[in-house]
Amino acid sequence: MTNKIVAIQGNHPSKLKPLTDTSIFLAIEAQRLKYKIFYYEPKDLSIINDKVVANGYYVEFNYSNKCFFKILNQQKLELTKCKYILIRQDPPFNLEYISTTYILDKIKNKVKIINNPTSIRNISEKLYSTFFQKYMPDTIFTKDINEINKFFLENRKMIIKPIHSFSGNDIHLFQNKINTKLITSFIKKHGHIMCQKFLPKIKFGDKRVFIINGKVCGAISRVPKKGSFLSNMSKGAIPISIKLTKIENKISNLIGKNLKKNDIYFSGIDFIDQKLNGDINVTSPTGLKSFYDLTNINLAKVFWRGLRA
Repeated sequence: MTNKIVAIQGNHPSKLKPLTDTSIFLAIEAQRLKYKIFYYEPKDLSIINDKVVANGYYVEFNYSNKCFFKILNQQKLELTKCKYILIRQDPPFNLEYISTTYILDKIKNKVKIINNPTSIRNISEKLYSTFFQKYMPDTIFTKDINEINKFFLENRKMIIKPIHSFSGNDIHLFQNKINTKLITSFIKKHGHIMCQKFLPKIKFGDKRVFIINGKVCGAISRVPKKGSFLSNMSKGAIPISIKLTKIENKISNLIGKNLKKNDIYFSGIDFIDQKLNGDINVTSPTGLKSFYDLTNINLAKVFWRGLRA
């Protein structure tokens, strides 16, 4: 029989920021629903004697305490004993990330895993956006320096991003002239890269849309700090309350239905100046705590209500 346990596969709790972290926010709501929280890191996931097990620990989260988490006891747990497993570690989406999805595939018909590990593996957060490219700024994915030079000459201002990174890391803006040496080094490090026309209205903020079980549930804007073009809160951006335009709402609903069809339960998509910026976040979507702080709407309740229905 399945126990009332929620397992979280994530970065060590000491690396989390309780004021903004979505994993903690979801865990605290699960605790309110009388679930035990079992926490483990991806490196501690194994298949032993044909069973999927994790070396981890039961943990209790509490916003009121100075130390926001308390490790109760360490244990090796067979993960089929859990009711739910949340995949919540940060990308990069590397071979270790992929390996954990293959391991969890083995038990996905016995335990509800959010998001489905097969779906996470199949949906590259940036490359998957090409199915919706007509809603995006001019964008190419390539390793070809000649194509990148041509793209820059057509657009004059260009952003380049790694395809499998996160949190605004390793993003470069080129304007007026291109640095071929830097781009060559960038490709050598990251492989195929994403090049996108720069949208100057990013200075007013992007919009992060929360999609739960295929439905648009809310959105926030994240305004870059002065002098920056990065809208990630980890890079100093400030969240503000915002409403979606009709265009943004239409696109979000379209993507939400598509993701639900592909067994993605929880995701976040981003807009800049009413254009999809190419980040369809399915590995470890964030922002629910900030949305609650701004609106007093608790989407963690929506998250768990949908799973328990």
